[in-house]
Amino acid sequence: MKIDQLHKIYLKSSGISTDTRNLKQNSIFFALKGENFDGNKYATQAIEKGASFVVIDNPIYKLDNRYILVENCLKSLQKLAKHHRTKLQCPVIGITGTNGKTTTKELIYTTLNTTYKTECTNGNLNNDIGVPLTILSTPLDTEMLIVEMGANHLGEIKFLCEIAQIDYGIITNIGKAHLEGFGSYKNIIKTKSELYQYISKNNKTIFINKKDDLLMKLSETMNREFYPDYDNNPKKEGNSSVIINNQIINSKLIGSYNNTNIVAAYTIAKYFKVKEDKIINSLE
Repeated sequence: MKIDQLHKIYLKSSGISTDTRNLKQNSIFFALKGENFDGNKYATQAIEKGASFVVIDNPIYKLDNRYILVENCLKSLQKLAKHHRTKLQCPVIGITGTNGKTTTKELIYTTLNTTYKTECTNGNLNNDIGVPLTILSTPLDTEMLIVEMGANHLGEIKFLCEIAQIDYGIITNIGKAHLEGFGSYKNIIKTKSELYQYISKNNKTIFINKKDDLLMKLSETMNREFYPDYDNNPKKEGNSSVIINNQIINSKLIGSYNNTNIVAAYTIAKYFKVKEDKIINSLE
């Protein structure tokens, strides 16, 4: 079955399911495989539980026309997500980094959602399954989409950017955590900066902290929107608190390390013309 045909079926469904334990009625079940499980074995159970169609990649499980046979279920899920992305009319913001991805994503969502119909990655579903599922859970009338991207090997961020076809990008930071899978800090830098390379290649825009020398160096030739000047609020211990343009923003987040995450969300909301009072109220 061609992807555009599968997309038409998807638009009439209640969405995508990959687990029969929390399957939605009238959904499409994708029989994904892992090291210790084979989703093909649950295809009939998915139909019995109310799935309208199941996508399988083992012909022995095909019983009737509700069983859609493909070469590879995961690749078909990714292709379907990429196709659906072309139908979305909203800006897509891609976010990666060693630390603070999920917090920053939630803060950006909180500020933008005051003004726009906004969708974002659920939890930290930020890998080669999670990113497609995020896109496929995004309605066509969405006005803003924030996609979190994680990686544990070279080339993964590049691949996820190509699925999400991001318009804007943000790298929170590049640290030395999680060296396994990368082999070296140099490879971590290379992997995270794949987001910048995608943005640069497609003449899109990044949001960047001028105080981060490494990110500034990696993005020298790019379209950049800079974080405003900010200071940590010395009078507020414990909770994250920043001073931007003489305006104090006190959040309920613990730890001053969250200050850059707050400034990132502030920057992006201002860029998309969210009113100042809405930004501050939502961050606080």
